[in-house]
Amino acid sequence: MGELPELKELEELIALSGGLLRSRIACEVRVRDRQFPVPVLSLGSEDPQAPAVGFFGGVHGLERIGAEVVLAYLRSLVMRLSWDETLRQQLRELHLVFMPLVNPGGIWLRTRANPRGVDLMRNAPVEAIEKVPFMIGGQRYSAGLPWYRGARESMEAESAALCALVEEELLQRPFALTLDCHSGFGTQDRLWFPYAHTRRPIAHLPELEALRAIFAQSYAHHQYVFEPQSCQYLTHGDLWDYLYLRAGANSERVFLPLTLEMGSWLWVKKNPRQMFSRFGIFNPLIAHRQQRVMRRHLALLDFFTRAAASWRQWLPQGEARELHRAQALARWYRDQLA
Repeated sequence: MGELPELKELEELIALSGGLLRSRIACEVRVRDRQFPVPVLSLGSEDPQAPAVGFFGGVHGLERIGAEVVLAYLRSLVMRLSWDETLRQQLRELHLVFMPLVNPGGIWLRTRANPRGVDLMRNAPVEAIEKVPFMIGGQRYSAGLPWYRGARESMEAESAALCALVEEELLQRPFALTLDCHSGFGTQDRLWFPYAHTRRPIAHLPELEALRAIFAQSYAHHQYVFEPQSCQYLTHGDLWDYLYLRAGANSERVFLPLTLEMGSWLWVKKNPRQMFSRFGIFNPLIAHRQQRVMRRHLALLDFFTRAAASWRQWLPQGEARELHRAQALARWYRDQLA
């Protein structure tokens, strides 16, 4: 599959799964004289009406830890398939899809952007309707500067492949949830949901508040800050805003895209020498911290899998939905309501 260790691990997992892990190549990316695939793997039910979860990583090449968290969870599932009957039963009614290396060229080059200099999380055809921060909100001045959005006319191959996967395998289902794993924002782990292009609340705010509530009830001492991305900053071109808007506010289908932003500044605080490494700002460089990150987040990924499998048990309806909406507005949009 290539010369990246993550690709070799995927080959090993496919072999270990005994044919249960299905794989295909979404697109290929050229980096100088090398060609890297963008692999997609799926597991579980192939019924188009089954609920689904999509796990994504490596959108920003510098944030390799995101790809590694997704791969660690995939490995956990594959190794449990031979003995865990509860997992096998769950997968008979649940569809899982993995795109752990969205930007293999950026991972190879150790750059945030893809090999063409485009920040894939600024690449979707969505324009912010409120003021975004200069540069960080996305720019079209030059691919030589950070946060370059790319050409207006078309999306990058990697972005287009991610969007095609979500539209084909997730958006048409009665319930779908995605988790895109990143790092590099502050000292706390955050779970962000749309929007990034506006501070307005999304249509499925009650469902997100209900999801937050069952997570808090199940993991009382968790370390995550659950919030809309707009609480921190706005951007143009956010892929998950684009896909959520494509899904529409369909009451018969629920699509909940989430982004895990691991607080990498905590790793720098514990090991200040990482400040002098661009790679070290976004990844734990010491082995025991890498292992701790895996332990810390695998329970989160497993929770989302279980929540999707049991979505009918917790999704709010009627008066309960309106109560969750009111709670969510008070929690996240209090300043706008004042």
